[in-house]
Amino acid sequence: MRASGDPAAAAAAPHVSVILPVHNAELWLDECLESVLQQDFEGAMELSVFNDASKDKSAAIIDKWKVKLEGSGIPVVIGGHDSASPRGGRRDDASEGEATTGSCSPAPDKCESCIWPQRVFTSNGPTVIMPTWFCSRAWFSHVGPFDEGGQGVPEDLLFFHNHLRKGGGVIRVDQSLLLYRYHPNAATRSVLETTIWTHRVRFLEERVLPHWAAFTIWNAGRQGRRLYRSLTAEARRKVVAFCDVDEKKIRKGFYCYEDSQERPKPRVPILHFRAARPPFVICVKLDLTGGAFEDNLRSLHLQEGRDFLHFS
Repeated sequence: MRASGDPAAAAAAPHVSVILPVHNAELWLDECLESVLQQDFEGAMELSVFNDASKDKSAAIIDKWKVKLEGSGIPVVIGGHDSASPRGGRRDDASEGEATTGSCSPAPDKCESCIWPQRVFTSNGPTVIMPTWFCSRAWFSHVGPFDEGGQGVPEDLLFFHNHLRKGGGVIRVDQSLLLYRYHPNAATRSVLETTIWTHRVRFLEERVLPHWAAFTIWNAGRQGRRLYRSLTAEARRKVVAFCDVDEKKIRKGFYCYEDSQERPKPRVPILHFRAARPPFVICVKLDLTGGAFEDNLRSLHLQEGRDFLHFS
């Protein structure tokens, strides 16, 4: 919210700011701004648009909708620049009163308790997907700005990791509240899967593995082996086994890390999941085995976060 010493001004301040960064979005702006107009939120709301060096008709479309939105009681704040190239998600581009996209938190000095907090290590959920985050401006300021490394930097993931480092949590809403358009020219496509993977592994090593003396990787297949190879040497030495249900892999008996510079090369046992010991880092994708994996996991009566976490 906007800070103000005037009680009347504070009362009139919008409860929610819809933040809309725009770069060459003429194909989708009408539909987007129509959705803002049709929101059923009953409190005070404003739209804050930042035109990030658009060279198409975005500015004209924004001006057209400013009249329509303000006529319906939704104030519109327009900012931006017309330099040669877009600047991306810069913190100082936001106006003083804006709330912003981020992870859920009520205040800078505390955060709601988490639901499914251990699944922050998965690649795209089921807990956390960037466009659906909502937080207060105070919490955003507490966490800090987005990374300004430019194209190819997963600034949303890095912001979320900082959010967790500062004690933030996640409250999941089990409803579809947002439609996300993913198209060939989306900036998201500039972020490589290998970049996301590397950040996820490093965060796992920072937040979890220091608390485990040893652990098992659940999945002796491609994803499990990839995780093992991606770990630092120190973290790899904590892997006491892979586990699986595939009898062929289990009969092989071990996985040998052929590219290792260590001598002798590491040989990690492959066990049936019932013979393996927790904690587990699970590299099995959910909802792809007809419920068989989920049934196997439940049969062990483990506690998520303490005995296992998902890294699918």
